[in-house]
Amino acid sequence: MEQELTEDALLGGRIRIRQPKRGYRVNADTLLLAAAVEAKPGMCVLEAGCGVGAALIAVAARSENAKFVGLERDANMAALARENLAMNGMSTIAEIVTGDVLGRDANRPRLNGVYDGVFFNPPFDAEGEGRAPSEARRHAYIADEPLERWIAALADRLTGGAALTLIHRARKLPDILTALEGRLGGIEILPIRPRAEEPAKRVLVRARKGSRAPLKLLKGLDLHDASGAKHTPEAEALLRGETTLTWAD
Repeated sequence: MEQELTEDALLGGRIRIRQPKRGYRVNADTLLLAAAVEAKPGMCVLEAGCGVGAALIAVAARSENAKFVGLERDANMAALARENLAMNGMSTIAEIVTGDVLGRDANRPRLNGVYDGVFFNPPFDAEGEGRAPSEARRHAYIADEPLERWIAALADRLTGGAALTLIHRARKLPDILTALEGRLGGIEILPIRPRAEEPAKRVLVRARKGSRAPLKLLKGLDLHDASGAKHTPEAEALLRGETTLTWAD
């Protein structure tokens, strides 16, 4: 049966994305990750597990003279991502590869080559953690491999000085730091809080190949305040693609 799709405007209408009506859908995590990615002229940047390509397209929309590759294991999602690239006029600067970061499927090519940056939004939960998602959402929410394997595989694909950037649950930060140890340095952690008085629910983490800089914990981002607006002005500007995240104190 053909899946039902919606077409949705993102970044204040500057890009449009077709995505399944049911299952994992583009959300604030997608756009915050995109806002955190470094993509300078001349760079070739990879998104691992790109889904329908929303984060990849959001980064490409504000980047000049950079190239992008999206790797997606699910052939249906990869096909949608290619359609989305074409719909947004980005097929000449980005490509989608149907493949796997970890080479778990002999019928899919394994990730190879090196990149000037890598970003990803991995499945957040291990089997048995949290609420059981619907079958349509399972692949996006339940990890079938530990996070350490993802980070190890992606770290090997970075050029010297290049950054790996990811978003995850704040409570998984110890696992992320363990996975980064001995592989990447210069770790920067940006907490994302629902409100200023609440603990962080998400973290954005960036680390670099070959860096020996000390770990840096940044002030972070508050998504909501008492004004009654949907988001704080800072969060709204990021979600609309009007600014990018500043990795500084």
